[in-house]
Amino acid sequence: MTSPYPIRPSVLDFAPYSPGLSIDEIRRRFNLESVVKMASNENPLGASPLAREAVCRAAASLFRYAQSGNPRLAEAVAAHHKVPAGCIVTGNGSDEVIDLLVRVCPTPGRHNVVTADPSFSIYRLQSKLCGVELRQVPLKDDFSFDYAAMLKAADADTALVFLTTPDNPTGYCPPAAEIAAFARALPSGCLLVMDEAYMDFCDDESQHSLLSRREEFPNLVVLRTFSKSFGMAGLRLGYGIMPEPLAAALCRVRLPFSVNILAEEAGIAALRDSAFRLATLECVRAGREFLGRELSALGCRVWPSMANFLMFSLPEGARHTPRSLFEALLAKGLIIRPLASYGLGNHLRVSIGTAEENGLFINLLRDELAA
Repeated sequence: MTSPYPIRPSVLDFAPYSPGLSIDEIRRRFNLESVVKMASNENPLGASPLAREAVCRAAASLFRYAQSGNPRLAEAVAAHHKVPAGCIVTGNGSDEVIDLLVRVCPTPGRHNVVTADPSFSIYRLQSKLCGVELRQVPLKDDFSFDYAAMLKAADADTALVFLTTPDNPTGYCPPAAEIAAFARALPSGCLLVMDEAYMDFCDDESQHSLLSRREEFPNLVVLRTFSKSFGMAGLRLGYGIMPEPLAAALCRVRLPFSVNILAEEAGIAALRDSAFRLATLECVRAGREFLGRELSALGCRVWPSMANFLMFSLPEGARHTPRSLFEALLAKGLIIRPLASYGLGNHLRVSIGTAEENGLFINLLRDELAA
C-alpha cells in the first residue's frame, strides 16, 4: 500500500487487531432472531448490578470531565489488592496500559520485547507500531511456556517480557514458583509483565500469581481488567500494578481523561459487589467442568484451563474441519472462536456461558458431529 500523505511505512502495512464477531452482525447475516455468543470470553452473567446502578447515577455528569488520573478509582483498586495507590495505573482497558508500557519503556532501535508465540496480538501490534523489535518464543508442545528459550531470547537490551497467565487461548496457568524463578533469572533492568486478565477464574490465585509477593520482585508488572470477571468489557477499563516510579512515568505521558466517568464509577461499584463476583466465579467454574466433561465425551481433546474458556480440537475423523464447524454453528446462531489467527488452525475456543448456553452449545455440537 502507498499513500500520498506522510504516513509511516510501518502503518501502511499494519494488520489491525482482529476481534471476534458481534451478535448483531451474525443476526443480520443469517436473519436470526437470537444469537448466543461464546467467543470473546465475556462474563456469562453480564455486569454487576451495582455497576449498572452506578452508571445510571453518573449519567447526569456526562458533560463533566473525569478527574485527571482517576484517583478515586486508583485508591479503590489499591485497597482491593492491598497495595499503595501510587502503584496503580488505570487505563482504557488493560490494552492502554500495554500500549503505555511499550511506548515508555523500550527505546526503538535499541531495546527489544520478548513474548510467547502464540500470545495476545496487542503485544506484537504495539511493538511494531512503536518500531520496537519483538522476539516471539514458541510454546512447548503441551502449550506451556519455554522459559529456557525465553531466557535465551532475552539479553541486556530486553526492556519487557510479556506473559499471559492464565494464557489465552490455551487456558494454561503455570505455578507461581515457575514464574518467580523466571522473574529472578531475567537480565537486570528487564520488566516482567504478567497479563493476568483471567486470573480471577483460577482455582487458587495464591498458587499462580506473584501479585501478593510483588515486593520480592522489583521488576514485576501485573495487569488486570474489569472486562472479564467484572463484566464490563463494553466500558473499557483495566489497570496495571507496578513499581511506583514506573507508574509515575506512565501517568506522565498518558492521554488525559482516557478513562471516562461512567467506567470509573462502574469500576468503583463493581469492586464492592462481592456477591456478583462470587456468583460469576461459581458459574464459570461449574460451566468449565461441564463443558470439559461433555466435550471429552464427544471425543474432542480438551486442554486444561484456569480461565473462563476452553481450547479444544475435534475428534479424529470428524466430518467437520474447525472452520466448517465454526461456520455451521454460526448459521444456527452460536458463535465460538476458531484459532487460525493464533496459528492454531486445528483448534477452537469456547467461552464458558450460562448453564443454558453451555447446554445449547453441546447439543448443537453433538448434532454436527453426528450428522
